[in-house]
Amino acid sequence: MILTCTSCGTRYSVDGSKFPAAGRTVRCAKCGHSWHQAGETAEGEPAPQPAAAPDVAADAPESDPGPSPTRSFAPMSVAAEPRAPMGPKIAAVAGWAGLFAVVLLIVGAAVRYRQDIVSIWPQSAGVYSSLGLHVNASGIDFRQVDYRRENEDGQVVLAVSGVIVNTGSRQLPVPQTVRVTLSDASSHEIYHWSFKPNTTVLAGGQSVPFVTRLASPPAAARHLEVRFAKDGS
Repeated sequence: MILTCTSCGTRYSVDGSKFPAAGRTVRCAKCGHSWHQAGETAEGEPAPQPAAAPDVAADAPESDPGPSPTRSFAPMSVAAEPRAPMGPKIAAVAGWAGLFAVVLLIVGAAVRYRQDIVSIWPQSAGVYSSLGLHVNASGIDFRQVDYRRENEDGQVVLAVSGVIVNTGSRQLPVPQTVRVTLSDASSHEIYHWSFKPNTTVLAGGQSVPFVTRLASPPAAARHLEVRFAKDGS
């Protein structure tokens, strides 16, 4: 069976038994043109020809010099083609972008909720400290610590004030011993005393103020430190 491209006139010799009587769509391997090719009819009946197909043999010589190429049906294909899948490079870039977004979310949550994380896993406090992020392993911290000297009945009194705050989101117990330490210009301790906060627990984000006084503080005192201590220390 001879097929003739209706666009460029190239001829192909194919096995006619592969064409049903209703024909099928084929494509020229040379120019890419597609057309519907009818199958072979019964012997004695002329095969119908497309109305628009020119008689190449009568009007012009073959497009290629020499004998007409004889090709199998394999180079010719039906008109429908599957959509090409996404390129591997695009898929890889999309995958890395998604992974980067997930990592950012995890890091952001770890920084924002670091105090809660440390209260559950105290060992992580060292990691945050190495990154320059302040955390309190107990979840209870001091804020707005200040001091002033006052005169009461002709005697000098050192008043230390501040706020004890729960920096986490869960209710936490408050350590019951607060130690105030005074040190000299060389940071050597010269005196200390302790007091108890006026609460035993704080809800998440809750705070409570404190004030403690020392009569006749050492004149050499230059630095002050407030921290929680174990009972009796």
